[in-house]
Amino acid sequence: MKWFLLACIILGAKLQPSNMQVAGPDTVLNCCEGDILLLLDSSGSVSSYEFSRLLLFLTELLRPFSLGRGQVRVGLLQVGTSPHLEFDLDVHSDQASLQKALRGTRQLQGDTNTEAALQLARRLLAGVETELPKILVWLTDGVQPGDVDGPMSALKEEGVSVLAVSTGHGNYQVLRRAVTPPVESHLYFVDIDDINIITEDLREAIIEIIRAERLRVAHLTSHSAVLQWRPVLSADNGYYELRYNCVWKMEGTAHPDSGASCNTGQYHRRTLPGDSSWEELTNLQPDTTYTASLSPESNQELFNTLSVTFTTLPEVLSPAVVSLSDSGPRQVRVSWGPLQPARVQRYRVEYGAIPSGRVHTVTLHGHQNSTLLTGLEPDTQYLVTVSALHVTGKERTMSVKACTQEALPALADLQLTPVGREAMQVEWQGHAEGLRGYWLSWEGGNTQSSSMYLPPGSLSTQLTHLAPSSRVCVSPVYSSGRGDGICCSAE
Repeated sequence: MKWFLLACIILGAKLQPSNMQVAGPDTVLNCCEGDILLLLDSSGSVSSYEFSRLLLFLTELLRPFSLGRGQVRVGLLQVGTSPHLEFDLDVHSDQASLQKALRGTRQLQGDTNTEAALQLARRLLAGVETELPKILVWLTDGVQPGDVDGPMSALKEEGVSVLAVSTGHGNYQVLRRAVTPPVESHLYFVDIDDINIITEDLREAIIEIIRAERLRVAHLTSHSAVLQWRPVLSADNGYYELRYNCVWKMEGTAHPDSGASCNTGQYHRRTLPGDSSWEELTNLQPDTTYTASLSPESNQELFNTLSVTFTTLPEVLSPAVVSLSDSGPRQVRVSWGPLQPARVQRYRVEYGAIPSGRVHTVTLHGHQNSTLLTGLEPDTQYLVTVSALHVTGKERTMSVKACTQEALPALADLQLTPVGREAMQVEWQGHAEGLRGYWLSWEGGNTQSSSMYLPPGSLSTQLTHLAPSSRVCVSPVYSSGRGDGICCSAE
């Protein structure tokens, strides 16, 4: 009798109007980021009617949330003789898919092995990003849940918030120990026919845990940062006040174009519309630590001020990288980056054969980041130096070694002379320097292609069993590849 009165008192307290702000479907959509794992009692002690009502309750509870990575992820784990993962956290990224899956869930029956289910729940939530909030929502009829104190404590030690809904009125102490504080908003006893009464209160308790109140840096360079947040205002009910300033700077890393230093007492302020969700900060100093704060201002509600600290990337002056491409016997393309036309007046490319070749110079505008060097010597190593003259007068230089390809001379002549029936004398003239041999190919009498290799001293050979009008090709072979060949058709 004492337990029944205590349960009634708790239920009566929960049925009173909540003094918390009720978050309806229209206000919840973009509020939250985190993971919700539903632990649903699917054992034989739960009637089929009660099970269907629990599923209907879950569809309404979760309906307002935006789903997917970066939003809210939902998984469903059923409790039976053995735990059954109905769907994992990454499965559903839209409400239509989630609602269909909930409506299609079938009851397991069997025993109430909550301990095994909690062990699986812990493994499922262990791989979740640690900075995101994690919630376990336990729905049970309260009948013989087993020894859950240990598994629940382990979950809570890993940062999982536990909320519970019981459709029975027993095991109050077990459930009270299982949930995370505050008990008054994380533990619910309710008759199954009245379960819809707690929908908004339970949803609000979930929102309080996974509400994404954070300011984050979405993109960072040496001179800019993009700040991003989840909107809590709208265009017609308030505005944001953004403040930022530098708090620490690496010694000797002042802005190269201005010589500026970090003034920790100087704040920058911006007023942004209520429907804003990001802002780019520009003209920042490289390798400098900044702090930024965002205050949502509204006469309808009081919001927390969000803050973030970040350090800009070190200064990157062009050229920071030089690459080579389109290499040939007498040419090579030189490219460099990053392209900084606002800071670089012009580029100077110098190149000369190693060790003591004549140095050539090419001057280019600051908006160009590549050039093709021509008139080079084959099979020769060059030193290529790219210099950037910045608007501040500073000059930055980077050098690379480039190798041209070996020249592959073509054949000078090819002649085919008939020798008897289905035979042909093949003669050619080649360049002996650097030659490794010759490659012959032709079409045989059975219309199959044939080929053979001949040493560099060979200037002729005789082919037999040629097909009528067979095409014969001869190519010179060098250490780095084949040169251009000559082909003739046998008549």
